Amino acid sequence: MLRAAVRLGIGTAALLGGGWLMRALHGAPAALGASPLEIHAVAHGSANFRDGAFVNIDPGSMIEINREEKRMLLREMLGVRAGRPAGDIPLARPEGLGMTAAPLAVTWLGHSTALLEIDGYRVLADPVWSDRCSPSRTVGPQRMHRPPIPLESLPALDAVIISHDHYDHLDLDTVLALARTQRAPFFVPLGVGCHLRSWGVPARRIVELDWGQSRSVGDLTLVCTPARHFSGRFVSRNTTLWASWVVAGPAHRAYFAGDTGYTKSFVDIGAEHGPFDITLMPVAAYSPLWPDIHMNPEEAVRAHADVNGGLLVPIHWCTFRLAPHPWAEPIERLLHAAGHEGVEVVVPKPGYRVDPSNPPVADAWWRPAAGS
Repeated sequence: MLRAAVRLGIGTAALLGGGWLMRALHGAPAALGASPLEIHAVAHGSANFRDGAFVNIDPGSMIEINREEKRMLLREMLGVRAGRPAGDIPLARPEGLGMTAAPLAVTWLGHSTALLEIDGYRVLADPVWSDRCSPSRTVGPQRMHRPPIPLESLPALDAVIISHDHYDHLDLDTVLALARTQRAPFFVPLGVGCHLRSWGVPARRIVELDWGQSRSVGDLTLVCTPARHFSGRFVSRNTTLWASWVVAGPAHRAYFAGDTGYTKSFVDIGAEHGPFDITLMPVAAYSPLWPDIHMNPEEAVRAHADVNGGLLVPIHWCTFRLAPHPWAEPIERLLHAAGHEGVEVVVPKPGYRVDPSNPPVADAWWRPAAGS
């Protein structure tokens, strides 16, 4: 009797475990995107592609850590509250998006997703609407706030720009929804177009560029510029390029840094393409263990100055937990560093539409959510 019960328990556990695994892997093969072989056919001609992989202008590195340090990092990342807000994250309802695009505005929608309005054009950057930034709908970093607006409520777009192929910046479900509901082309770094083509996005809607290359939509110019990062959606790394983007209209300019560590390329970008009315700079998911691939807040302020920026809007924070630092720490450090350097910063709630000609009243909305 006992033996039969044990066999039944083991069988049930295996079945449940198998069912969970199947749910976790559902949709994952498609989300992985194109194979390295498919990408190589597009990437191998680039001067930035060497020995089968793209390389940084400034070499990036990960610091080697010992077993105890790995255990400590794992405990921090698995902590119940570590890196999470203490309360609900407040959202703003975007206003004016259905009207004619403004001469200059930006609506931050969480993490690195932002809607730029430049001289009457609308450009959506790194759109992610899914609940998780992962190849799985069951496991992986989960949203800490809902999207401020439904994807279907977006106004007509003129372009979509993608910084690189990591899951928190390139999301299969969001790309497919945009391909279905919008007519705008996708501007992507070299190799990333292979993922989109493998998902059925028409080739005519994909503009694939190397660093230094540009393309225009009307009189709006989008320039693919360097970043200091890496790429990869599964085992293979650096088979596709990562990038930042210059968005230049007849009268205004914005710089979208995407996901990057601090790089000397910022000075060159500022000299060639600046000054910028707005910069969108990543400020979070930093750690001493990966100092070269994610900027900390002080480096974001320095990068903003390097590119000759006007108003700084922080991105790459708030929405997904990707590092063990306290949730609101990046913003407190950013404001301190910006104040010291005389840099103008606006920290909008997710969904808030920032009009630089009418900047919002200072509102430390993140402090109640952080429990401070």
